[in-house]
This record gives sequence, C-alpha cells and structure tokens, in this order.
Amino acid sequence: QVQLVESGGGLVQPGGSLRLSCAASGIIFSYYHMGWYRQAPGKQRELVARITSNGGTNYADSVKGRFTISRDNTKNMVYLQMYTLKPEDTAVYYCKADYALLANTYWGLGTQVTVSS
Repeated sequence: QVQLVESGGGLVQPGGSLRLSCAASGIIFSYYHMGWYRQAPGKQRELVARITSNGGTNYADSVKGRFTISRDNTKNMVYLQMYTLKPEDTAVYYCKADYALLANTYWGLGTQVTVSS
C-alpha cells in the first residue's frame, strides 16, 4: 500500500531553521510530482512548495528565498529545507504525491512545525 511519512517537525525560535523529510513507499516515486502543503489553525491548507518529476520547482510567495524543496529518487525521499523561520510559518506540514496521468493523489499525515520564542 501507499505510504507517505513526514518527519523533522518541531519547535524552533524565530530566525531558526528546520529540515522536513517525506519518505514514500508503494509508488514508482520518480513518476510523481511531490509537494509540501501546510495548514494553520483556522486556515485553509495551502501550497508551500512543489517539485515535479523532472525536478522543476515552484514556491508560495511567502516562502520564496527562505525554503528549498528537493528530492532524491534513489531514496524515494523529498525534503523541505526551511531557513529564517517566522511565527507565521507555524502549521502542520503535509507531504503530497500526485501522478496526473492516472489521477493518483496521496497525502501524508503531517508533521507539526511551531515557530515561537
């Protein structure tokens, strides 16, 4: 079965950094576009960053220049490196995999990121 498992969340101070990881299994990983989304209390889930099967990337305006998404197809892993974290980055971060050709979409259960002093 398909599994996406996030890790690396935690509590950091403003200006700090954190690296999130997502481990995928049960899919042909290299076929899939991968993304990170986040949802804060009382708000809708929003796209943070996306990386295509070919390595192209795009980011939400709020994180451009601070976050970097990457993938390692040999390990079936996708990462989100976050620098200069702000309190408004506080949210549950979710990993997403999608393969449009088959209309397949999968979600992880999320990992909490809290930015606070």
